[in-house]
Amino acid sequence: MLAIVGAVLFVIAFIINAADISAHEIFMPTSLMLLGLALVALHVGGIGSGWGGGRTRR
Repeated sequence: MLAIVGAVLFVIAFIINAADISAHEIFMPTSLMLLGLALVALHVGGIGSGWGGGRTRR
């Protein structure tokens, strides 16, 4: 899930950069790409990657 959000942020950053849209500092392409990289890194690290096989009591 986090990787999908990261990919969406990459696309938004690309569109802002390609269209040369002036935006506030939070929505600059560089900050969106860094946020996307952080989300992809969290996904690769195992956070937000799906269900965590809970323990069952018998």
